[in-house]
Amino acid sequence: MAMVVTGACFGCKYTDCIVNCPVECFHEGEKMLYIDPEECIDCGACVSECPVEAIYYEDDVPESMHGFIALNAEMSQKTPSITEQKEPLCS
Repeated sequence: MAMVVTGACFGCKYTDCIVNCPVECFHEGEKMLYIDPEECIDCGACVSECPVEAIYYEDDVPESMHGFIALNAEMSQKTPSITEQKEPLCS
């Protein structure tokens, strides 16, 4: 089980969520963040930190967003790890 970043992150890419992550499982794409499901310990510390409510427990991802489960798994392997907060793309 893992947390999943969904479409609300696209184009904003707030990084508030990474600050409380105890295992540094976030990865940075060009337009959004991704969570590596192999590294995530499902603690949920990131959920309340996301200002756009883009992060869900895997079991709670709305059906219309289920594609983001596979997208996080795929893109977390192709994108660099992010461990420091940055300015968002939107404000």
